[in-house]
Amino acid sequence: MEWTPLPIGVENFEEIITKGYYYVDKTLLIKDLIDLRAKVNLFTRPRRFGKTLNMSMLRYFFEKSDEDRSHLFAGTKIMDAGGKYLEELGQYPVISLSLKSMKQASYESAFYCLKEDISREFKRHRKLEESLNVKEIQEKYHRFAAGTAGDDEYLTALKFLSECLYSFYGRRTVILIDEYDVPLENAYFSGFYGRMVALIRSLFESALKTNDTLEFAVVTGCLRISKESIFTGLNNLRVISIRDKSYSEHFGFTPEEVRQMLVYYGLEDNQAAVQKWYDGYQFGDTEVYNPWSVINYVDSCYKNKKEFPRPYWSNTSSNSIVRTLVERADLSVKQEIEALIEGKTITKPIHEDITYDDMDSTQDNLWNFLCFTGYLKKISEHQDGEDILVEMAIPNSEVRYIYKNMVLRWFEEKTKTKKFTPLYESLLNGDRKKMAEILSENLMETISFYDYQESYYHGFLAGMLKNIGNYIVQSNRESGNGRPDILVKYPSVRGKAVIIEIKVARTYQELEKKCDEALQQIEDRKYEEALRQEGYSDILKYGVAFYRKECMVK
Repeated sequence: MEWTPLPIGVENFEEIITKGYYYVDKTLLIKDLIDLRAKVNLFTRPRRFGKTLNMSMLRYFFEKSDEDRSHLFAGTKIMDAGGKYLEELGQYPVISLSLKSMKQASYESAFYCLKEDISREFKRHRKLEESLNVKEIQEKYHRFAAGTAGDDEYLTALKFLSECLYSFYGRRTVILIDEYDVPLENAYFSGFYGRMVALIRSLFESALKTNDTLEFAVVTGCLRISKESIFTGLNNLRVISIRDKSYSEHFGFTPEEVRQMLVYYGLEDNQAAVQKWYDGYQFGDTEVYNPWSVINYVDSCYKNKKEFPRPYWSNTSSNSIVRTLVERADLSVKQEIEALIEGKTITKPIHEDITYDDMDSTQDNLWNFLCFTGYLKKISEHQDGEDILVEMAIPNSEVRYIYKNMVLRWFEEKTKTKKFTPLYESLLNGDRKKMAEILSENLMETISFYDYQESYYHGFLAGMLKNIGNYIVQSNRESGNGRPDILVKYPSVRGKAVIIEIKVARTYQELEKKCDEALQQIEDRKYEEALRQEGYSDILKYGVAFYRKECMVK
């Protein structure tokens, strides 16, 4: 059979159709937009889930054009949806703007890219310019097309273009804005967030709020940036996030769409592997596969149908958010991420309208960002007072790979920069007071409402000792199997060996009693004997007891 090419990175709808790429039909998005008729629709989905291609499809469907575009939709689902929808084909002037290019190191460069994109859109509607009969308006239009308008003029550029289109066609405009949060995310990491928020807010306010010539608008992004910052007073806004049940099947591939694609390419036998690696998202009530990864994987099977799945998404999605949050996180977050990698779930409060400014404010926002950017999936949710608590897990093998190979590495880089030398010195020199002081100090930095279980303290201490140069650290989480909690030993038996047993106290007063119990356990279970048999003679034994943020060492 002849191989149908897959549209890797092809985001122009016309190109996909005319050049014969494999197309997963998402045209019923048009039907839902017409049926639900919200004035401004904001779709938030993870990166690479088909937002840009869908925006391109909307432009080709709604836009008035000199040539008939119905052939692009021949055989698609929207053509069978009914006359009501076909009447809308090619009926509106469309403004289409992507903010994807505004990833620049300075505000000036980012603003320059916006001017370029706006200029391109004015040039695309060039034939308007001749029809403008007022000299000032014609000159203003020309300035935008040439990219020479004043900085302040750009704040209302989209509204101006919309008004010009309305006077030319006598129809209100459809406005499509793709990747609206790229400039905001970039500005946050580059240090000019406030200025960028003000710019995007002005642009949106004039185009989407005070614009009488607007028919409807569609905006896409990865995150919902709270109303206060961008969508000020936009009371005509409908936000459709991954938690919404409507529109849920239009971004990403459904199980049936993936099955059809695998059958088409003769890859039915690969179904289980594709599911394990790229399935696992849930938008509303719909199960969703990562479309970018599925397309890349099927493409990789061109020569060899038995090709192994690989992580394709890890290089594309914006890891800077995750990295920054990880760099600010404490050891308790590392514990939770390790639990997620092991296949466990975590339950956290989720708020949809967080802002980048909130990123530092609480650890909970880390989980919000991970949930909305595709690094975690929802298992279940329930209401708890004013909070919505969502139980989350890692969606699939591909994302687990990202956690194992990137996220944990960032934690390691972070702990390397922390100097635990005084802890190592006090441990090896038997300075129990200094040791307790350093451990308590570090416990202060981890979160306060943790359920203080022994396994948490175990991981906390093992994590701190991990980079103790030249020594072997053996951490044994299974208690009661005849091995101490933590062993630290020099590779040569001529060096030191350290036995650490951990206990958790129920009260501050009980700390000392628990230390004694730990030391007694080391004696009762004869942990020292095994080391002496190996040939160690310089052996230190520690009983370590924890109560919340307090620590005692004997």
